[in-house]
Amino acid sequence: MWLLRRFAGSCAAATTARGGGGSSPVALSRLGPARAYADDAASADKPKKAPAITDDLRKAWKKVAPLLEMPKVPSDFLEGRPPVPATIPTKLTVNFVLPRKYELEAKQVDMVIVPATSGMMGVLPGHVSTIAQLKPGVLSVHDGADVKKYIVSSGFAFVHPNSVTDILAVEAVLAEELDIEAARKGLADYTTKLNSATTDLAKAEAQIAIEVYGTLVAALT
Repeated sequence: MWLLRRFAGSCAAATTARGGGGSSPVALSRLGPARAYADDAASADKPKKAPAITDDLRKAWKKVAPLLEMPKVPSDFLEGRPPVPATIPTKLTVNFVLPRKYELEAKQVDMVIVPATSGMMGVLPGHVSTIAQLKPGVLSVHDGADVKKYIVSSGFAFVHPNSVTDILAVEAVLAEELDIEAARKGLADYTTKLNSATTDLAKAEAQIAIEVYGTLVAALT
């Protein structure tokens, strides 16, 4: 039950932020693993090498601090983007990242379906470059007959022309870990609250909760 409450709260916060003009920059800044794949998708077909520290900078550093080692910069931890293969691969490579961990890292799958704000979007190998904002909903990972369903609160999906897809989610829970009866109860409770709400704030909170719990119930049935 605590897992369902925590996730519903995260979805509600994401929905509120989306209604105000976009996802929370604070939440997105918590996404840990930095990846070169998050560059502009429009130029994703051109492999890029992370810029190195120039010789001029090294010389200037030695003059100012000759006894100290050259500090690390963000580009030291980035790798160049893999080139676009000549033929479309048979598998899609998926990196599914949460603020605290990788849920999937370089996982070879057949397809992913993400809940984009523009609608459900299926991604297959060879998909064109796309950046999609995620809304609360069901994200499914298909690998043969095996299908894993996650409930995500918000985030972004970066689809690259080299058949690599990076999914960054603020919160995600396996659908099988959630209690459908608790979700149904939450949906019923907030439906009652919406009918009895007397202020705009109370109505908005109830409508957001109904959207979240409705998504959970639909995913679990």
